[in-house]
Amino acid sequence: MSEKADGLRLVLLGPPGSGKGTQAELLSDKLGFVHYSTGEVFREEIGKRTPLGIKVEGYVVSGGLVPDEVVLEGEEVFLQANAGRSVVFDGFPRTIPQAEGLDRLLAKLGLDLNLVLLVDLSDDEVVQRLSRRRQCRNCGKIYNLSFSPPKRPGVCDECGGELYQRKDDQEETIRARLRVYKEQTSPLIDYYTRQGKLVRVDGALGRDRVFARVQELIAEKR
Repeated sequence: MSEKADGLRLVLLGPPGSGKGTQAELLSDKLGFVHYSTGEVFREEIGKRTPLGIKVEGYVVSGGLVPDEVVLEGEEVFLQANAGRSVVFDGFPRTIPQAEGLDRLLAKLGLDLNLVLLVDLSDDEVVQRLSRRRQCRNCGKIYNLSFSPPKRPGVCDECGGELYQRKDDQEETIRARLRVYKEQTSPLIDYYTRQGKLVRVDGALGRDRVFARVQELIAEKR
């Protein structure tokens, strides 16, 4: 049964393939959290032709990196639009300056960051999970040979298209992504550990057991 979440803010960290995106979806579907996505906020503001949207569009068109202060400006717009609702941040913050900026923004709005959840998974487990993914060349449906295999090997259940392994799901690419993740995320783990907000959950437990633990942690914060 769905449960209404009440004004909590949660950051999700974890390597690619850890299932943190799935946990964000469950938090939204089951507990009423709003899923914060920097990209979605920017696209919405660009579409509305707001001052922020026009500013962001300039960076997008030029191929430049959107500065942290502009990212945080978009986040402030989002938080104000969702005042009183619980928010899960997935994919943000990515750097210490962004984490510090988020702390300042929340303080400005009279809010707290309640919990930082690290869905942890070993490198070998990440490689095993992601390298087992296959995608249909025709309709784009994604399968996992371990968790959700097609009925017929190499053939899409939906459209009969050919299944293939994407380059970013090959072991060499996955391990490169993991190196980047560790470089970016290790400082954030230390930052939030010092604040006493970080809790590790073993991603190898699987979707449902991880979510059960997430629910326990949220209940403790209420």
